Amino acid sequence: MYDDASYYTFIPSVAPQEDRQATPKHKRRQSLLKQPNEDAQANDRSLEPIGEISTEAKPEGGPPKATLSRRAQSYTDFHHAARNILGKDGDPEKRKKFKGHETIANDLEFAEWYDSLEEDLLHASHEEYTEYQRELDLTSAHLDSLLSDTTSTLDLLSSLSDSFKAVEAQTTTFQKQCEGLIQEQKRLTQLADGINHNLRYYGFLEPVTRRLNAPGASSFVRSEEFSSMLARLDECLEYMAAHPKHREASTYRSRYRLLMTRGLTLIRVNFVGGLREISSDVTKRIADRQLNETTMSALLYAKFRVGASELKEVAQEIRKRSIRAPGAEPGAESEYQSLMNELYISYSATRGKLVIPLIRKKIGDIAAAPSTSKELVPFARNSIAYIREMCSEENELWREWFEGRDGLYDFLESVCEPLYDHLRPRIIHENEILKLCELCTLLQTRYMHDQEDDEPMDANELDFSVLIQPALEDAQTRLVFRTQAILRDEIERYKPKPDVLDYPANNRKVSLSGTKGQRPATSGRKGSIAEPTTPMPKTPMIVEEGDSPNGQWGFDTQAALQGWYPTLRKAIWLLSRIYRLVNSTVFDDLAHQIVHQTTLSLAHASTLISRSASPADGHLFLIKHLLFLKQQIVAFDIEYVAPDISFDFSGLSNTFYELRDRGGFFDPRNLWRGLSGGNWSSLVPKVVENMLDAKVELDGRLRRVIGEFTGGFAERILEPISADKTAKKNFDSIKAVEQVKSVAEKEARVLRRKLEEYIDDGRTRETLVGAVQDLVVQGYETFFENQMREKGTEGSGRRGKSKKGKGREDEVWDVDMFEEWVDGVFEVRRMLGREDASEGESAVGSF
Repeated sequence: MYDDASYYTFIPSVAPQEDRQATPKHKRRQSLLKQPNEDAQANDRSLEPIGEISTEAKPEGGPPKATLSRRAQSYTDFHHAARNILGKDGDPEKRKKFKGHETIANDLEFAEWYDSLEEDLLHASHEEYTEYQRELDLTSAHLDSLLSDTTSTLDLLSSLSDSFKAVEAQTTTFQKQCEGLIQEQKRLTQLADGINHNLRYYGFLEPVTRRLNAPGASSFVRSEEFSSMLARLDECLEYMAAHPKHREASTYRSRYRLLMTRGLTLIRVNFVGGLREISSDVTKRIADRQLNETTMSALLYAKFRVGASELKEVAQEIRKRSIRAPGAEPGAESEYQSLMNELYISYSATRGKLVIPLIRKKIGDIAAAPSTSKELVPFARNSIAYIREMCSEENELWREWFEGRDGLYDFLESVCEPLYDHLRPRIIHENEILKLCELCTLLQTRYMHDQEDDEPMDANELDFSVLIQPALEDAQTRLVFRTQAILRDEIERYKPKPDVLDYPANNRKVSLSGTKGQRPATSGRKGSIAEPTTPMPKTPMIVEEGDSPNGQWGFDTQAALQGWYPTLRKAIWLLSRIYRLVNSTVFDDLAHQIVHQTTLSLAHASTLISRSASPADGHLFLIKHLLFLKQQIVAFDIEYVAPDISFDFSGLSNTFYELRDRGGFFDPRNLWRGLSGGNWSSLVPKVVENMLDAKVELDGRLRRVIGEFTGGFAERILEPISADKTAKKNFDSIKAVEQVKSVAEKEARVLRRKLEEYIDDGRTRETLVGAVQDLVVQGYETFFENQMREKGTEGSGRRGKSKKGKGREDEVWDVDMFEEWVDGVFEVRRMLGREDASEGESAVGSF
């Protein structure tokens, strides 16, 4: 059970360490086979000197005295108990008996002495084993006691464990019971709190009812208690709305809403009363004595700023409850918005009674001033500046009374009414379009907010453009009306005088006046192409009587416009005036009408010139002015296409005419026969939608007149070889070709002279000459192919072999030879494709 080494470390040795080392230890005897013959030596070593024999009387032996040893409770006690037992085993008297050497008197004493000596020797030889046996017995007894103690301890621990388990089970049961009681307590506490919380919303009805219906309830409107009471009412209303299934929730909700209305009504009464007091005080002071402008301003604004902050906090209670709910329909007002509107109306009426008469008087003084009495723009500038200053001051005062801008612009519009009363009649009676344009420019550049500006406006900044917008709309409406009147009277109904249509004499007048005097003379020779002396501007050009040469566009305006037809000049003048002054949609519509009517006017003038002068003059007149018009309208960015919707009753009228001719107009069977035949759609008028695009119309007109001009010259040159002439029997092709060459040389000179009279741009002239040359070559090619076909050698001379130099006089030239000759006659310089080609050339080249 125990390790020997660990146990004997606690047992003290009986003999001292030195004695134990000196005392020979008993050894196990070896076997006889291994023992040496050492008997003699053993006998000699066994003899020891005999000590002095004690002669003392040996006490009688007997058992040791019984001692009651205390049970060892630890290893230390066990050590003491072992010493006590070991100390009692030896007989002191016996040990003292032969301590001294007594004299042996006889043999009997010797025998007795020898026996005792032998017994002592035996006892001495067995003493170590006896001692070890006693130690083992002692250890065995101790271990037995330990085992018994351990067994009893284990039994005690087992009983304690059973007791602990029983206690644990009882404790667990008790804990569960306590937890259940705690949960029940929490549930009851929460239930009590919930009941108390719910009753709090119901119990607030009676005290707030008594408070709001008590006499003098409006006296505490401006206190903090009143704001807290309204906040409690909001909470009660939200609770009733969130719990509609509670008993009497709808009843309490309706009563709380009545109380809220009552409280907000008290705020309105208090606000209006305070405003009335301030107004009456200011009115009384103004009526008592005459005040200058500084004193009047201090009285009108400083007095209203004194109690503004307190009344603003009171009005804020209504504004917080007048905000529209997030899920409300668009345009719907909140429940208490009407009360807030009453505050706005009351404030606006009070301020209007004080401010509007002063504004009206000031505007009347501005209108009666000599510098502004008859001039529209100076009056508008001075009066609008004054109104803007007043509106800015009223805006600052408004922000001290209210939060936000609700109702502000309605009040400021009433402040601006004196301005509208004077400005609107002046705008309506203004007939000069220049003054209307100047007024629109003033309003747009100085007072209107820039739509392209990315920076947002300050929340406290006044947006004066909202207030001046009606005046701008009046000016724009009058401007559009006057533009339409000018378009109708001076373009659509324009009747030219004979001197206006005196072409090409008018071109020569322009040349003599210096428009073309600085330009070097050009001829039909190569290298004589000159740049136009009066280039057309590429930006919108404002045409005025006072324009000076080399003005803001860097060219001679009078020189550029001197040869223009009056309707074209008026059209460009109108477009440049109204550009960016009216709405883009309105401008596009007007621009299409102006361009359309101008195109018709120029076409009519071209017809008259063709009758009075020649078709070539009429065509060149129209080409020149259409190119001018096309160059100008590009700069105005006309994008809108005006739809022209009309009804087509032709099918219906044709059906009735057919029935009348057949004599069955009043016969229902004929009508039914027409319907059953699938012609029922003819009885319904058709909706015809024509898109009126001035740009497309202008391009189409320019394309047609260029075709007519070039085709007329080519037709006159190719007349000797026309289809009518070649169809005759006695047609001489060689003679006809000679006539063509003669006419071509003559018409080429006429063509260049006409082009130089009308068109300044050399590239445009060369483009038109080249177009005539191409038509001549194409016509001659058709003639040559017909001649070859008749002779049975179609295509034998076409492009197969190029003959250079002069052809034979007795045969018809082939196409290549004729084309080479035509190049020498017309002398066209191919300038198309250059980077510096003008817009006129590109326009003509596209046609």
